[in-house]
Amino acid sequence: MTAACHCAGCQSMSSSAFSLTAMIPADAFAVTRGDPVIGGLHGPQQHHYFCPNCMTWMYTRIDGFDAFVNVRPTLLESNKWSTPFIETMTHNKLPWVQTPAQYHYDEFPPMEDLQRLMDTFAAAPA
Repeated sequence: MTAACHCAGCQSMSSSAFSLTAMIPADAFAVTRGDPVIGGLHGPQQHHYFCPNCMTWMYTRIDGFDAFVNVRPTLLESNKWSTPFIETMTHNKLPWVQTPAQYHYDEFPPMEDLQRLMDTFAAAPA
């Protein structure tokens, strides 16, 4: 599932109005070259990984949400599918920002909505 996050941390780390995320199943994700480093605005539960050479923000792992890795989809070879499906933390959204996201959340979606959202995203035409 893809998302645009409007939180202040994502705005700062992406140097933009929001960050794009693709929730990739953890068992389908692997770093195939190099050793990413933790950086950015991280805390005890969020671990943001960066390329050690160019310091590009590559992905995020969140403790307790181990089933997925939040990958920056614009880094992938094929990223035309990266249109945000949901947007989160819209209470921080800059007033001029518009995305084509179908679902909008002031914070994060409630956990009980997550499976329905992922199923709807998976069923949508590519």
